[in-house]
Amino acid sequence: MPQPDDQAWIHRWNDISWMLLGLAPTFIAGLNDQGAFRYWSLGLPLALAVAYALTVRFPGRRLQFLYALIVGLGALSFLRTGGAALFIVSIPHFWIFAGTARRSILLSGAAALSTVAGGILRNGDPLTGNAIVTVVAYVASVVLGLSMLRIIKRSEDRARVLSAELETAQRELLESHQRQGAVLERERLAREIHDTLAQGFASIVVLAEAARSATDPELATRQLLSIEQTARENLAEARVLVGSAPQSGIASIARTLRRTLDRFAEDTNVTVTADLPDVDCDQQTRIALLRCTQESLANVRKHAAATTIGVVLMRHPHAIELEITDDGRGFIVADSQGFGLDGMRKRLAELGGELTVTSSPGDGTRVLAMIPNGAP
Repeated sequence: MPQPDDQAWIHRWNDISWMLLGLAPTFIAGLNDQGAFRYWSLGLPLALAVAYALTVRFPGRRLQFLYALIVGLGALSFLRTGGAALFIVSIPHFWIFAGTARRSILLSGAAALSTVAGGILRNGDPLTGNAIVTVVAYVASVVLGLSMLRIIKRSEDRARVLSAELETAQRELLESHQRQGAVLERERLAREIHDTLAQGFASIVVLAEAARSATDPELATRQLLSIEQTARENLAEARVLVGSAPQSGIASIARTLRRTLDRFAEDTNVTVTADLPDVDCDQQTRIALLRCTQESLANVRKHAAATTIGVVLMRHPHAIELEITDDGRGFIVADSQGFGLDGMRKRLAELGGELTVTSSPGDGTRVLAMIPNGAP
């Protein structure tokens, strides 16, 4: 189906061809006429040109122009020979302006009849060359016009089908993106819950069990205070996750890690050594390093049975590294199916970093988190 610019281009060329090949030769030929014929030969082309200009200016008058064109073709065919040429050049008007195929056929047929009738009135012979050419041109225009309309209709139908398929594909793509976004958001929430609330609840359970079996009142009191503090932290994290509280900032990764390690050492009586320079990094990097530390400590508490933990924070020219080692029982890394390690890997991957875990049964565990500087 022609686009609006294509239609304007077609109309413009039709205007030029009709004026130059139809009206202009008729007008020039009228210059050689004498008497009243001269005025009619010159006046009729000019009148048709003015009528056409008014039709372009006021498109609602197209049918009136076609009626005037039918009369003008008959009159010019009566005034001189060669009316068939003007009729042939005028045929596109009937297919462009008539509006329907049936009306185009009827009006162009009336124009052909008017042209033939004008020639008969002039010559008295119905079988002139102009008459035969006019009839042949009319029949050919009907066949060609119907064929073009059929092609255009098929193109429009094909365009509608393609448009419907495109809309369906866009809708399915949008739904796919929404589903993917929902999956990613669920994974993010699951990772946040695992790294914060789940670990906090696990700490509360361990501390509660220890407090229940403790014989030293002072130790039991400290453990109860740890339970209270962990519960408050969990409550704050829960409010952040549900959006009822702003995301808490981590001003200094070194101080934050130091507090986390001190709490762990106090709750578990595990010896912790740490080398924590105050490195400068963005908020997302600080959160990722803290979560990796929390997850590693939770794994040590639940699985490692370690007596000593070492934590080293290092800043390199192009990356920040956090190394956490323990002297626990170790494990086979390839057999690990826990959510924690996978969550740490995904969290670091979102920042362009990576997680390396080295361990073997009886040899402890080494966790190395690397995040490039300026991580997205």
